[in-house]
Amino acid sequence: MQKYQPINSFESPRFCGVRTFMRLPNKSTLTDVDFIVVGVPFDTGGSFRVGTRFGPQAIRDASILLRPYNPTLDVNIFDYCSGVDYGDIDVVPGYIEDSYEKIEEGASTIFSSGVIPIFLGGDHSVTLPELRAAAKTKGPVALVHFDSHSDTWDSYFDQPYNHGTPIRRAIDDNCLLVENSIQVGMRGSLYGPEDLGDAREMGLEVLTTDEVRKIGISETIKKIRARVQDKPVFVTFDIDFIDPAYAPGTGTPEIGGFTTWEAQHLVRESLRGINFVGFDVVEVLPSYDSNQITAFAGAGIVYEFVSLLALNKKAKE
Repeated sequence: MQKYQPINSFESPRFCGVRTFMRLPNKSTLTDVDFIVVGVPFDTGGSFRVGTRFGPQAIRDASILLRPYNPTLDVNIFDYCSGVDYGDIDVVPGYIEDSYEKIEEGASTIFSSGVIPIFLGGDHSVTLPELRAAAKTKGPVALVHFDSHSDTWDSYFDQPYNHGTPIRRAIDDNCLLVENSIQVGMRGSLYGPEDLGDAREMGLEVLTTDEVRKIGISETIKKIRARVQDKPVFVTFDIDFIDPAYAPGTGTPEIGGFTTWEAQHLVRESLRGINFVGFDVVEVLPSYDSNQITAFAGAGIVYEFVSLLALNKKAKE
């Protein structure tokens, strides 16, 4: 069995070579791998700032500093996992429904293989075809959604698809186990109470940032774990979950958010041992980034996802 792992940085300096996530082999294979990292460089669903089509390459560029051993989780990723950077799924710039077809087709192939995908967005509209593909091959999944926005609008300018509608559309399409799904981190100004009320009426558990601050991170972790139980889980992480002081490069920043450490801690502790089917990190926008700090945050969150996959495998040995 072939095992794929990063280039040895004691033999090849980090600044050498083609940029891939963690310096993994750039290989479009679903054989002999536990996970793949795949870009979804689409941003036509953005409603304010655009440019997240360049998010995947920014995250990859920042990721070259990541090392295989996660000391907090006490796991060396590539002792347990084989992974590659799969490249990008091709999209149709400017055409969201055509792009959805391509993303769903590409993601369905991945999910059908049993390999766990980690998607790099792109704006948050790309999560809908990812979830459609997951449901097509795995059945409805539980969703853990870290974000400052609920993304449950019914439409935007009378259009059903943009980065503010993917979670509602996923529910409409029966992609989610709503009773096992949770949204964490919602904050900022709204058009009306229905912006969050609709999500709750559809059956999602919603923990706003104010509520998380009130009950504390430890209790939030317990609520996430109690909600998803042992169901198959897809995790979507919008980088604007993190406060713009720590992640300014994003499409719709909201003040009053979480630090990068809080985000890491929530991901690490709430998702330990969870039955993952896939992940994504979305809304990294390099042109508004400062010294790559948003890209580093995005790469760091992906690193925690990969570490959790390795921890699951370690626990089975």
